[in-house]
Amino acid sequence: MKLFALFLMLAFYTSGKAQGQTGVPKDTIRNETKGVITLLGPTTSVRTIKQDRQGNIWLASNEGIIRYDGKSFTNITGNLYPDRFFSVLEDRKGNFWFGNYGSGVYYYDGKSIQHFTTREGLVNNWVIHIYEDKNGNIWFGTNGGASRYDGKSFRNYMMKGDTVIENRKENSSPDFTSGSSAAFPIIEDKSGKLWFGTNGNTFIYDGRTFKVFRDNESKPFKNVWSIIEDKKGNIWLGGDGGLWRYDGSAFTNFTKNRVRYVYEDKKGNIWTSGFNDKGIFAVSRYDKKSLSDKKPAITEIKQSLNLFGILEVNDGSIWFGAFDGVYRYDGNTITNFKDNEVQK
Repeated sequence: MKLFALFLMLAFYTSGKAQGQTGVPKDTIRNETKGVITLLGPTTSVRTIKQDRQGNIWLASNEGIIRYDGKSFTNITGNLYPDRFFSVLEDRKGNFWFGNYGSGVYYYDGKSIQHFTTREGLVNNWVIHIYEDKNGNIWFGTNGGASRYDGKSFRNYMMKGDTVIENRKENSSPDFTSGSSAAFPIIEDKSGKLWFGTNGNTFIYDGRTFKVFRDNESKPFKNVWSIIEDKKGNIWLGGDGGLWRYDGSAFTNFTKNRVRYVYEDKKGNIWTSGFNDKGIFAVSRYDKKSLSDKKPAITEIKQSLNLFGILEVNDGSIWFGAFDGVYRYDGNTITNFKDNEVQK
């Protein structure tokens, strides 16, 4: 049995900038889904893993949105909607948002599901990432740009080259087949600035203007797949250019190998998924105590295939989403939930 993961081989599509805005129709509530309950986990791609305030673990997978309560797996979306869910978020009110790669966004209040698409104002139905900012706005990273939802309407921001274009009704519709920037990671830092990683440039938004994020040599960070802010306020970026840390003035490069996901655990260790020096996919843990060294201590879990999301849950174990399901690493063994096989 092998852990693995697949690159998010996403066809990133088009364009745009700024503040689209559309009211949301009232009749978008779908019937309550009872869910499908099984003892085993999914056997296809799991791209995002989150733990809710009750301790349940939520998986965004190719089989739907799946909730694990410690004993069994419940497919919340069942057969109601298409597969290929890429993201899941619990908002501050305890409601859930599901991002689907093709059919938009679903809002779940525990009883019923509401569906949002481009008809309601979403910039694109190919949703990759979901994030809630400090003001309670929900952001959706999609092919071609990002949408912000304030509970009533959408504002759309469409990245194109070094600019972000406002998507107003009078503007022509973007060409989502052109391969221009898609917003994948979105985070808000401690100062309130928003960061957008795309397969084009990386942008910082202060609430008024977008600026391309550049290194000390004025080179923009491109093809960034993951952005986090650590406990000390450093910004970490993982992408095709490797793993970088930015402390507000200086940059540190830890590897030039491709990195697909970056995560900080409770102890301050940094975990990544991506290639190692031998071109093999691996999950790597950068030890907190050695992060100031030129060659930090790295622990690798080598695998032949890709891994997606990484999450430390309440019991301290690390969960990995993979191309064939979800795995748990307790520091010694890896548990495969698709058949409960344990690997030393």
